Amino acid sequence: MDRKLERILPKVQKPARYVGGEYGQIIKDKNDVALRMALCFPDVYEIGMSNTGMRILYQTLNDIPGVWCERVFAPWFDMDRKMREEKLPLWALESGDPLGEFDALGFSIGYEMAYTTVLEMLDLAGIPLLSRDRESLIPLVFAGGSACCNPEPMADYFDLFVIGEGESLDGEVLELLRRARDQGWTKERFLHQAAQIPGVYVPSLYKPEWKEDGTLLAVRPLPGAPERVTKRIVEDFENSCFPVRAIVPSTEIVHDRVGLELFRGCIRGCRFCQAGYIYRPVRNRSVEKLLEQGRQALEFSGYQEITLLSLSSSDYQSLPALCDGLLEYCEPRGIGLSLPSLRADNFSMDIMQRVQKVRRSGLTFAPEAGTQRLRDVINKNVTEEDLLRSCAVAFRGGWNGVKLYFMLGLPTETDEDVLGIAELADRVVHCWRENAPNRARGLRVTVSTSCFVPKPHTPFQWEGQVTREEYLRRVTLLRENMKARAVTYNWHDPETSFTEAVLSRGDRRIGPLLRDIWEQGGYLESWSEGFSMARWEQAAARTGVDLEFYANRARALDEVLPWDRIDMGVRREHLIREREQSRQGVLSPDCRAACTGCGAAALLRGGRCDG
Repeated sequence: MDRKLERILPKVQKPARYVGGEYGQIIKDKNDVALRMALCFPDVYEIGMSNTGMRILYQTLNDIPGVWCERVFAPWFDMDRKMREEKLPLWALESGDPLGEFDALGFSIGYEMAYTTVLEMLDLAGIPLLSRDRESLIPLVFAGGSACCNPEPMADYFDLFVIGEGESLDGEVLELLRRARDQGWTKERFLHQAAQIPGVYVPSLYKPEWKEDGTLLAVRPLPGAPERVTKRIVEDFENSCFPVRAIVPSTEIVHDRVGLELFRGCIRGCRFCQAGYIYRPVRNRSVEKLLEQGRQALEFSGYQEITLLSLSSSDYQSLPALCDGLLEYCEPRGIGLSLPSLRADNFSMDIMQRVQKVRRSGLTFAPEAGTQRLRDVINKNVTEEDLLRSCAVAFRGGWNGVKLYFMLGLPTETDEDVLGIAELADRVVHCWRENAPNRARGLRVTVSTSCFVPKPHTPFQWEGQVTREEYLRRVTLLRENMKARAVTYNWHDPETSFTEAVLSRGDRRIGPLLRDIWEQGGYLESWSEGFSMARWEQAAARTGVDLEFYANRARALDEVLPWDRIDMGVRREHLIREREQSRQGVLSPDCRAACTGCGAAALLRGGRCDG
């Protein structure tokens, strides 16, 4: 361990974040390694080590012969200050080597509010921020993750982006990098070659042009760049990598348990949900494979809980058989089984009683909107009757608490829709009174609202976000009409959602804004300790960026969007049709009921998904 680090660790919170050495980490002999990669997560250790994608990529890349992939996380504020005071560069956990010694730095970005943290991590490593200032090929700095479906806000900082599921693509990029390094290629030559790999977006090979009104005229590909970059997916999900021998953290993390991924994608078509669109097509794992993976992961890790992961776990068709098989192993060993991502329209008391045999977890539903009209607009496909029936079943089964999640500011929302949330919460309270066999313990209903963020590659990508003032007006309206004492109302602050909308819908002009924010102390902005709306507004004034232009402005259907060069598999025509149907309150069926022809199945060789 570096002596400077030894001096620092006793002076910072949670020093175990920074030392590595965990059970299950992968150590390789540097003499046997042809290429070294740092897998960088722009948030703290507890968040990054809870990320399933991070674990999968770590195992996948280390399975490549000659590649050693190590982990890097963002230091907390106290450690960041100490590192700068001691001039200690950011290092990787496995070897303790500074990032400047690596061939490639790959950032996994799932949330736009992490962008300024990327800049801080690069600067802590002593690596120039801008791609054009890194003239040599090594280190290559690239990014992947769901936030990269609009790469333009960070285009100046990354050499390339991998679009789609990284385990299907990162290895090809690293193999080309190894060959380019060994043969002495220039960075320019490498990037032109990398752009030929399906799923790779090289931002320096595309030039944006703007109209006088500030909207995009075009994002023009330079010679040799593809017209569109289509995402890559794992086709054989059944046999794809799942890290059964994953690292067991030596300090507490957010999700301290085994996470078993049931399937990728979602059969539903909620029109606000970016994940539901960009992870299409649906691909399942078999019960037999999941049972094998779950047991192996529990045996290796010693965890006392396993959770079933997906965008909508209750949509897994063989869920009863899977739960029974896992409980056969878990129950005698006192291991808990949890099932998040439930839907009110297919909630099963039978399933819940099975998974709660060891320990009972909370009950959470996401109606998203307060009235049936608005739920039809967003294609939620959940009725009030579905919710109340599920709550009645749960209350009769002994549950006395439920959490309900909603969004405010959805397209076409009215005050009547807002008040519908309070009315629905009251009906849940009444449902408990009618169905609870024992009311002595009382009832807890928690209603939470967040501000709708229009996201790229969804039917609502053309919508404007409501202003912060309007969002707070609706919060006040709802709060004043929450009458039941059993109901607690929490709301998300509008400032973070506003900046998230700016970054989600931004173009390349956002890059200088991000640097200004970072230079003024913006870092770990997904945490309240690191975020300042005043800092954003001051930076916007200095850089001439109109934040409302990006967040609150509705787009015309024929407007050029910053992410138009990125193909996530769902046809633009499908998104437009879904948007039109939302205006009419017309529901679209889920993928199992009928194929809506979104186009994502074309990414599979057989042209058919598991929906």
